[in-house]
Amino acid sequence: MAGSFLLLSFKAPCQNQRVADSLTLVLKGIEVRDSSYFDLLEEVAYQQRNAAKKLYYSNLLINQSHELNEPLWESRGYILNGHAHRLLGDFDVALQRYLKGLQIAENMGFQNIIAGAYSSVGDLYSLSQRHDESIVQYRMAFEMFKELDDSVNMGSTLLNTGDEFLNIKNYDSALVFFQRSKLIFNRIDYPMGTAFNLGNIGLVLAELGQYVRAEENINQAITILEELGDRYPIAVYQTSLAEIYAERGEYHRAVKYAKSSLNIGLEEGLKEQIRDASLKLSELYKSVGNSDEAYTYLKQYITYRDSINNEETIRKMADLRTEYEVNKKQIEVDLLSEQAKLNRMVAWSAVFIIALLLVLTIALLKIYRIKDRAVRIVRQRRRVIAAQRNKLDEVNKTKDRFFSIVSHDIRGPISNFQGISGLINVLADSKDVDGLKQLGSMMEASAKEVSELLDNLLEWALSQEGRIPYDPQTISLREISQSNLNIMLNMAIAKNIDLVGQLPEDVTIKADKNSVSTIIRNLLSNAIKFTPEAGSVTLNIAEEDGFGVIEIKDTGIGISQEKLENLFSLKGTRSQWGTKGEKGIGLGLLLVHEFVELNKGRIEVQSKEGEGTSFKVFLPSNIT
Repeated sequence: MAGSFLLLSFKAPCQNQRVADSLTLVLKGIEVRDSSYFDLLEEVAYQQRNAAKKLYYSNLLINQSHELNEPLWESRGYILNGHAHRLLGDFDVALQRYLKGLQIAENMGFQNIIAGAYSSVGDLYSLSQRHDESIVQYRMAFEMFKELDDSVNMGSTLLNTGDEFLNIKNYDSALVFFQRSKLIFNRIDYPMGTAFNLGNIGLVLAELGQYVRAEENINQAITILEELGDRYPIAVYQTSLAEIYAERGEYHRAVKYAKSSLNIGLEEGLKEQIRDASLKLSELYKSVGNSDEAYTYLKQYITYRDSINNEETIRKMADLRTEYEVNKKQIEVDLLSEQAKLNRMVAWSAVFIIALLLVLTIALLKIYRIKDRAVRIVRQRRRVIAAQRNKLDEVNKTKDRFFSIVSHDIRGPISNFQGISGLINVLADSKDVDGLKQLGSMMEASAKEVSELLDNLLEWALSQEGRIPYDPQTISLREISQSNLNIMLNMAIAKNIDLVGQLPEDVTIKADKNSVSTIIRNLLSNAIKFTPEAGSVTLNIAEEDGFGVIEIKDTGIGISQEKLENLFSLKGTRSQWGTKGEKGIGLGLLLVHEFVELNKGRIEVQSKEGEGTSFKVFLPSNIT
């Protein structure tokens, strides 16, 4: 029952051949290839209803904009070219064109074209019955249109998403998206979108058996569409009304709407609508026992169905299939003949082969012994080489990991001095001697902390001997947390961030002290880095089910769902900038995850963009 009205992402939803023809005449009189020319050429290509003409003008737009290095128009040309191939039924080629336009737009940062390309790919997937993939594309398009504050296309993508849920019979989700789209269209006074929403909501209600409400919605949609002069969706909705009245047993009214839909199809040359309305009328007349009318409309349905399905194409496909089967049988016959000849040759050669085998057997046994001895020697040497290579790879990996730890861990404390240097300038300008003295004490403390950190790292380097050290011992979480809060305090002060510790005294764990310190330090550093000024970072410790719990919460920018999925792996984009331009490569969280596992613990993350992040590290109180 559902009909899909796919709105284009960056254009109005309908094309007009008369407009296209008029613009073509204007276009022929333009000689200068400037932005106004390309704008007009794009409009000509867009307004074409004829797929071949749309293909011609979109190719012209692509070629000329490419020659003059106009990537904006080239990307739009590829999108329109995809529309043309979609109309021609060349879905694979259409997808290639959409992706090419998307690639150019992404390289140049054309956000509206990127969003439109996502929506166009969604349209294509919908036509290919790939509804789940279509929903993904529409949601990506909606997020970009939302950033662009493009209300029309926001409503359109929500409408199309709802239509996909309707296609897969997920009626609750379909209603949710139709209602969201309807609110947007009502707010911006966009009657075309409002009409489609009312009609599609009616289709869902009809599927759910709520015929009265369905009829009300569809009639409201038809009223709006009649005022707009858009007859195609009226025909679709009238066919749906015919189904509703047929379900209710009101066949007279059902026939009335089906005939109205058929008349619109005949007047507008809409073959698919003529086909669907004819089938509906045939079913209705059959239901009331009017066999003659039922037969008449059934013949009309078959005629248009065959026209649409392209009977010639189907026949050619059948001929190709027949030819394939014949060739396949002939190949089988030829193979059997060749096999018979081969069998005769084998029979005559059998005696000779047996004699030859007897002669060769002794020689082969000798060769086998020599070869077996050589193979054993080679295998032994390969095992030695492989063991040496594995050992060398492990040494190199350990070396690289150690260098990463050193470079990352030293970055946080050094950043403190950058914050202090800024404070020095402020206090010097204000001639605050007491403040400078106090800052000197803070610098001394920071220098001490950096020195202690360097000592720890150097001790690791001297004691490694090819592996990360792991020395579990009983640790006071309060003591180690306070130490790392002190290290990060200046960094927080420099960003005017409230750094708070809630540290009860009686929480202990059994873990490696250096790696636990690295965990806390990296999580605090990340929290401060991605929290804006006047925000807060809190470090809590507690005991829960035999684990010591370290929780670090911030009021920062949060983490997107995409990055959360790959937070502790090397997948996806790692680099990210802090709220004051601090550079982060994501290595710290990899180290945190590795050290949590080293200490037989686990880590949990909760985050929402714009609302902050919470990391909870669970480390065992005792190691068994």
